[in-house]
Amino acid sequence: MAPITTCLWVFAGASAATWLASVVTREYSWTDRIWSIMPIAYVAIFAAADPGNSRLVLMAVLVGLWGARLTVNFARKGGYRRGGEDYRWRVLRERLKPWQYQLLNFFFISIYQNFIVFAICLPAHTAYTHPTPLGPLDIVATVAFLGFLVGETVADQQQWNFHQRKAAIVAAGGVPSPRFLTTGLFAWSRHPNFFFEQAQWWVFFAFGAIAAGSPWQWTVVGAVLLTLLFLGSYRFTESITLSKYPEYADYQRTTSAQLPWIPRRPDASS
Repeated sequence: MAPITTCLWVFAGASAATWLASVVTREYSWTDRIWSIMPIAYVAIFAAADPGNSRLVLMAVLVGLWGARLTVNFARKGGYRRGGEDYRWRVLRERLKPWQYQLLNFFFISIYQNFIVFAICLPAHTAYTHPTPLGPLDIVATVAFLGFLVGETVADQQQWNFHQRKAAIVAAGGVPSPRFLTTGLFAWSRHPNFFFEQAQWWVFFAFGAIAAGSPWQWTVVGAVLLTLLFLGSYRFTESITLSKYPEYADYQRTTSAQLPWIPRRPDASS
């Protein structure tokens, strides 16, 4: 069986399993819980199908590092604990009728999101069908991938440290100020972790393009869909944040949404 066929069966099984788990438990973060694990499996399937393909082995190692880091970060935030559902799903349930939410759960959470997880790994298929030797561009891509991985690690750690301090202040009866993170990498981007996450998968696509000798590969669909997902996600997330913290609007006016950039000066008239 071709590795892409195997991956399609795994995708179908993951979609069905996460949907059934959500129906049984009434928790809707099951796709979130396997998000950092499934890409390791998908890329490993391609690498195992051609163990002599050095590029595929390299891609599998890099995705393994990505998955290990993300899994640890998700676990320490309580994502795998019972009741560790993403708060945004709860907000959506309050805004939608029950039948509307169940349709969203089946088609978007369980199927579409699992498809994106599968699709971002498809450059491994390009590398599998174009078993060319590693070259200088692969070294550049590897350095870029690792650089973005470090950037996301730093951003997540800064966010973790902030929320730990914030929780301690609230527990002591104090009022944190500011009420959201605006320092470190977050002084240059409101969502630097989002930026670095997407950047890693665009670099992953680059490995396939390097193997094929052309950027015009249909397997770019995964990186494109991931970017569109993050565009919608950050806007929805910020609408929730703005409803809780009106001063967040000032942060939006001065700081880039995702791409790290020099902060703008506050508008003196506002």
